[in-house]
Amino acid sequence: MAATAPAAGALQGLRVIDLSRVLGGPYCGQILGDHGADVLKIEPPQGDETRTWGPPFEHGVASYYKGLNRNKRGLRLDLASEAGREQVLALLEGADVLIENFKTGTMERWGLGYETLSQRFARLVHCRVSGYGADGPLGGLPGYDAAIQALSGIMSINGEAGGEPLRVGVPVVDMVTGLNAAIGILLALQERERSGRGQFVEAALFDCGLSLLHPHAANLFGGGRTPRRTGNAHPNIYPYDAFPTETTPLFLAVGNDGQFRKLCELLGAAGLATRAEFATAGARSENREALRQELLHLLARMDGESLVQQLSAAGVPCAPILDVPQALAHPHTAHRGMTVDLEGYRGIASPIKLSRTPATYRLPPP
Repeated sequence: MAATAPAAGALQGLRVIDLSRVLGGPYCGQILGDHGADVLKIEPPQGDETRTWGPPFEHGVASYYKGLNRNKRGLRLDLASEAGREQVLALLEGADVLIENFKTGTMERWGLGYETLSQRFARLVHCRVSGYGADGPLGGLPGYDAAIQALSGIMSINGEAGGEPLRVGVPVVDMVTGLNAAIGILLALQERERSGRGQFVEAALFDCGLSLLHPHAANLFGGGRTPRRTGNAHPNIYPYDAFPTETTPLFLAVGNDGQFRKLCELLGAAGLATRAEFATAGARSENREALRQELLHLLARMDGESLVQQLSAAGVPCAPILDVPQALAHPHTAHRGMTVDLEGYRGIASPIKLSRTPATYRLPPP
């Protein structure tokens, strides 16, 4: 998708001051910017630290930074100075939203905390992305994605069944926190239409990490057993797992009995679906290892690409296992307009599709 001209996005007219750095806050700001908000990113004198998180670097700026900061104008200010703080206050005069992720107490020490700002800017929605919130046993501590993955239990259920706990390969906690921050801002703006008042919105990495524990938390609440690592396999249903073939490895995501019967028919083993130990979803989950061995034997002589096409046409959810370049080059990626090319910048497009006011891509990262 090429750059688009200025358009009336869903958030056109919304003014956002983005004081955040690293990932969760900037990702939130980019979401708002993609949908028409005027986002001014204010960085400290040394810049957002992710500008140095490379290689790779493009024109001296890390690709990591560029992936989170499009559709923003840029300004450098030293908020530790009185002059810098005065400039921020002047900018807030016309702003709707403030995003920040400073360590708890920092904004308050600068006279920019919510209690102070809300007295002066009654309609301001003040969003804070934090590690753990301001109080409680861990309140005020800094938080990073991997540490929260460890503490929230995510690493404990990620990895091979016989292996060690493993960090998820994308910063899932940071990104979900950014999404929840954007949702919280939009909720507060909606409420402001009724009350005329802004409010404080907080998205904490710890909370968001815990929120990702489905179905493991639900299984624990319902069954009392500590969730365990299952590798690529789903903890509740089977076959929902990765399998090798003679050619391309694939992932089967079979969710019900009808899909399983179709799978068995296409594999030339219709009788497999009638066996008592595999006939129902519960039975397949209980007897997953025996079923896996049966499927491994059947799939070993199959062409993965051809099989995926046949299964998909029959309504059996599955996919080839691609690497990142293959995924980005997939024809459906282009069809969905999921990459952006903008003045030397290339990135992943917004996944939020609106019919009348779609996302637009107007500014490369500052």
